[in-house]
Amino acid sequence: MTRNRKAVLASLVLVPLLASGFALQARATRGGAQLLDQVLTFVALRYVDTLDAQELYEKAARGLVKELNDPYTELFTPKQLAEFSRNTNGRYAGVGMEISKIGDYVTVNKVFPNSPAEGGGVQEGDKIMIIDTVNARGFNTQQVQNYLLGPIGSPVSVTFGRIGVPQPIKMNFKRAQIQVPAVPYSMMLDERTGYVPLTRFSEQTTADIANSVMALRERGAKGVIIDLRGNPGGILEEAFSMSNLFLPKDKELLSVRGRGEFQRFVSQEEPLAPDVPLVVLVDGGSASASEIVAGALQDYDRALVLGTTSFGKGLVQSVYNLDGGYALKITTGKWYTPSGRSIQKERKINANGEYAEVMPDSMETDSVRKVRPVFKSVGGRTVYGGGAITPDVIVQPDTLSSQEQALRRALAPYGQKYFGYVAAVAELQKGKVKPDFVVDPSWRDEVYKRLLADTAKIDKAVWDAGATDVDRAIEERVAKIAFGDTLVRRRSLKDDNQLRRAMELMRKGATQKDLFTAAAAMPQNTKPGVARGRAGR
Repeated sequence: MTRNRKAVLASLVLVPLLASGFALQARATRGGAQLLDQVLTFVALRYVDTLDAQELYEKAARGLVKELNDPYTELFTPKQLAEFSRNTNGRYAGVGMEISKIGDYVTVNKVFPNSPAEGGGVQEGDKIMIIDTVNARGFNTQQVQNYLLGPIGSPVSVTFGRIGVPQPIKMNFKRAQIQVPAVPYSMMLDERTGYVPLTRFSEQTTADIANSVMALRERGAKGVIIDLRGNPGGILEEAFSMSNLFLPKDKELLSVRGRGEFQRFVSQEEPLAPDVPLVVLVDGGSASASEIVAGALQDYDRALVLGTTSFGKGLVQSVYNLDGGYALKITTGKWYTPSGRSIQKERKINANGEYAEVMPDSMETDSVRKVRPVFKSVGGRTVYGGGAITPDVIVQPDTLSSQEQALRRALAPYGQKYFGYVAAVAELQKGKVKPDFVVDPSWRDEVYKRLLADTAKIDKAVWDAGATDVDRAIEERVAKIAFGDTLVRRRSLKDDNQLRRAMELMRKGATQKDLFTAAAAMPQNTKPGVARGRAGR
């Protein structure tokens, strides 16, 4: 038989095989739809408890989403969608306060600029006692938030309790559009180094970063440290525009690969600060948009990345509006840095139903890096793929002593009470201390006394042995309440090994190239420990 004859026969056989394949697929689809319809029917008609039809369909939809085993795919109710949009965009209609639960009351942690709260004279540390006519004692933050949010221009009254003021203070507000700052503050750490903490990627991120960097340069900053530690990400477009502040026009910032889809995202504008030396701080809490920025700046040798390996969230989610005000946030692709590195650190569900990492927590050790794919930056530096962003300079955070770890374990069941009493004792010092204050041991004793009176069981020897950790918590809270965020950061430098190392490098480098040279000569701290970050918050 000739080759052409064989080809003709093969093609003749292939057509019915393909046709039967499509028929089987269609039959399977019909069978699956029929199965779902039958289950819903029997549950609706025969289940022992009567279920509302809407509730039944929502449960079925949630079950489908859950069985995808994807932690980032979610079905939102209208209320959940509004909360998701508020958290993502950093924009909502309300009074303009950041709040946290301390003891019996939700307390004002921060007052946002140009807000009704600022205009009314609300202060950090004020306790929210009554909202309109509702007693808020015992409320959690979500309950208080539900009462404070509302249409723009609508009235709301809040009665506050304030340290040192015997009578409650009632204030009347009109709700307004609130824009939560992406950069809570910026500051000069020394005569040449500017510092910008970025807490989220919201609609205001690029503007906040641009304004902060330019203001710091006007104050004499020769280099800038951008702190992305603990930043969970947010709006994708803001990651692109922020990167473009420092990278030239027409540079690829990111690519996305989905089902039959490939997209490249390219910088659109001329950079605002193309030459200012940059250090970017990352850690295991830096995720998503934070990793996009760190990865792009690292690939183009535009920033020195310092800290510990980032979280590794390289999945793209798209939000689709559904009937009835519902929405589906679903994973639609993976993203890659300009050099082609996947950001996604693979995870799987363990025996406890929790998402666990396939790669170990610490991706910085030599043995782990040997098995990771190697890529090159534009300048030829080695950067690592295989998920997450590995810093150019690995610096572990300052760690807890064994005595401090023991105290944190003892305090774990009483976390909310502990931090509530730390805050309460700290509030008593407002107006009494100077910026160079020293924590008085009596403050620590008062926290312990209040814990014991509130049924907490903490051995005094364990408490005394871990006293330095308690003093750090009190110091931070006193500094914040009495003087604000910049003093908190300045006083915490002694406990922030990563930021101190970044400052040390900045002093050695007048250019970005100088920073890389100085970093190459610096020993790396790859030994992990228990970080000093406050437990239970």
